[in-house]
Amino acid sequence: MAYLFTSESVSEGHPDKIADQISDALIDNFLAFDPNSKVACETLVTTGQVVLAGEVKSDIYLDVQKIARDVINRIGYTKSEYMFEGNSCGVLSAIHEQSADINQGVERKNPEEQGAGDQGMMFGYATNETENYMPLALDLSHMILRELAALRRENKEITYLRPDSKSQVTIEYSDDNFPQRIDAIVVSTQHDDFDSEETMLAKIKADIINILIPRVKAKLKPELQKLFTSDIKYHINPTGKFVIGGPHGDTGLTGRKIIVDTYGGKGAHGGGAFSGKDPSKVDRSAAYATRHIAKNMVAAGIADEMLVQVSYAIGVAAPMGIYVNTYGTAKVNLTDGEIAKNVEAIFDMRPYAIEQRLKLRNPIYEETAAYGHMGRTNEIVRKTFYSPYREQVVKEVELFTWEKLDYVDKIKAAFGI
Repeated sequence: MAYLFTSESVSEGHPDKIADQISDALIDNFLAFDPNSKVACETLVTTGQVVLAGEVKSDIYLDVQKIARDVINRIGYTKSEYMFEGNSCGVLSAIHEQSADINQGVERKNPEEQGAGDQGMMFGYATNETENYMPLALDLSHMILRELAALRRENKEITYLRPDSKSQVTIEYSDDNFPQRIDAIVVSTQHDDFDSEETMLAKIKADIINILIPRVKAKLKPELQKLFTSDIKYHINPTGKFVIGGPHGDTGLTGRKIIVDTYGGKGAHGGGAFSGKDPSKVDRSAAYATRHIAKNMVAAGIADEMLVQVSYAIGVAAPMGIYVNTYGTAKVNLTDGEIAKNVEAIFDMRPYAIEQRLKLRNPIYEETAAYGHMGRTNEIVRKTFYSPYREQVVKEVELFTWEKLDYVDKIKAAFGI
């Protein structure tokens, strides 16, 4: 019998995502001036207020208030009526020195023996149901909100949009796990006030269905466009009025959208957030590394779908173990355990090796903090960083290195295909 699967996304203006982006902007600035920085930074946003807290070991001092304000303004919180505005909100910093007890477990005389920054398990996942090897429901949810943000910034076809929004897509799958149609789409978007609530709801629903959705469809391949049938159930701002939003409507915290950040509920999640953590924290680096493995393995034809788990003990370089689940879709005559042994031989999963392989000690993280850390476009960009205490730094960095299909040939050779 066919089944339904749902994933959600949230916009860059969602309170939790504001917090994630501020935390990752701080990470980028620390790494730009001191690539060896160790940082764990949390952000809280609420009405007219930002609170920064965390632990840092670095040789650079930053103007953290300006960094936070720049992020808020870039997102679009630039009007006083939002009750949270980049130039006027309070910014309180409670960032302090990293624990020496933790640091001694991570740093080693020989960098290759760098210990894991924490214990725990991390998961990577990939499926060949989309071109970017991501679950379709999540991919569409992200696309809807990226396009909605583009419409907001253009301010032409839709002129009443505010930064906070959420989306959700439900897809019907066949018994053999192929997407058949989109069953339902939910979009809730913050908006300017209207004179009439009835007029407001009708206008927003019509604009989402007739302007936003066609723009999303136009970016998809024909086989995916066919999933958008006339039978889709649309729930547009289902609670009604959504004028009060952002941090004024709901407090935001770093790390509360870990399923949005990863696979939308497909596969598994180890529980550790990514944003605000430098790459010595395996919650982040090993999650990227396992995604890199899973994507390259599926692209190499080892399986149609794959989940990869790695686990660590704090202060220990070698992982506790690597686990693979192909969900019965393996194309090679090996058990999942045997596939995992091959993965272990191909990919060095020590924290330092991951950092080097994926170029993680670069300021590449603010871009990850909205619309998902996985399934994104690998590209090289030039970024400029300013400090009142140092000369500006201009760096050319490679984003989303864990999305590269650079191990496909090695995998095929190792598996004899």
